[in-house]
Amino acid sequence: WSSANQLHREGRTATEAAGATLKVGLQLLDVRGPEDLPKAFDAITRERANGLLLLPDSVTNAHRKPIVAFAASRRLPAMYAFREAVDDGGLMCYGPNLVENFRAAAGYVDKILKGARAGDLPIAQATKFDLIINLKTARALGLAIPPSLLLQADQVIQ
Repeated sequence: WSSANQLHREGRTATEAAGATLKVGLQLLDVRGPEDLPKAFDAITRERANGLLLLPDSVTNAHRKPIVAFAASRRLPAMYAFREAVDDGGLMCYGPNLVENFRAAAGYVDKILKGARAGDLPIAQATKFDLIINLKTARALGLAIPPSLLLQADQVIQ
């Protein structure tokens, strides 16, 4: 998570509540920039984490390749917010469909270029979320993904 990201502050609360409900201990690591990644990797290794959950952020998305490589080297199942991490070898993602978001943003740009005031346009939230699972990574980690989860996935990478 990143303390610099307002959405993460809200997401942290929800994640902590879910962890308490599931009786899963959480180790929250503040990654505000790429310079924080080595320290986070060291803490994950030292504390012997059993998995990773990355909240959606431009920093972790831009530096997803070293994060995916770290998770693979430690045999850690990891869940990402963006499909690009799964395309790069991450285990799974559940997050907003960025193509749909960009398409919607283009509609806003079109309205503004035609004279609409940006402040008058409604605020939109993502409406399409994707669950993508990388079975090759699951096999490498020695994980069996339940068939019921595979059936719910928008895409399964073989």
